[in-house]
Amino acid sequence: MKVGTDAVLLAAWADVSAAQQILDIGTGSGVIALMIAQRTPPSAHIDTVEIEKESADQAAENFSNSPWRSRLKVHQLPIQEFFPPLQFDLIITNPPYFNKSLEPPGEKRHHVRHTVTLNYEELLSAVDRLLTSNGRFNLILPFKEAILFTDLASPYGLFCSRRYDFKTRSEKPCERTLMEFSRQVQSVDTGEILLYDKGVEWSSSYQVLMSQFYLKG
Repeated sequence: MKVGTDAVLLAAWADVSAAQQILDIGTGSGVIALMIAQRTPPSAHIDTVEIEKESADQAAENFSNSPWRSRLKVHQLPIQEFFPPLQFDLIITNPPYFNKSLEPPGEKRHHVRHTVTLNYEELLSAVDRLLTSNGRFNLILPFKEAILFTDLASPYGLFCSRRYDFKTRSEKPCERTLMEFSRQVQSVDTGEILLYDKGVEWSSSYQVLMSQFYLKG
């Protein structure tokens, strides 16, 4: 599976401070979990859930070839069927997000991109069940979907505490929104991430965000 910008951006942006039990929902090839492992201390453990067997096998192989293999585990099943003996203080996901748009060809791509096997309500129900009382939940969505998701989250006792818009350039519309939810109602930390300041050179803030992960400077 290709490494997507959404996954890399989310994994670099998420607040991992004090996180010890971490869950990555829909891990795909495992890139988010691997980046989170790189950012957290050896005491932190990361569980991942992936419904597609091919993707779960790929993630397991990537994990076994990494320096963090002992801290990473793949569970090949739907999140709706994942009932571990613990809760998590950090949950992170790059979820399917196309609800009513034109569906792409191919069953695998269809499941990855669309809310077929995991709709927003099912995701929120799982997060509500699996997140500790002081835990944080992070995800990335297109701008319009982010507004919908925020409205859907509050009945589950999940409130947006941090929200950053991602644009390729300042004059362009917002392409993605990064969000952090917690169980406490609080003021929202807002911001913006630009990919390019001018030309095709990464912005200084984007370079800082990605400095641990890309060879490009």
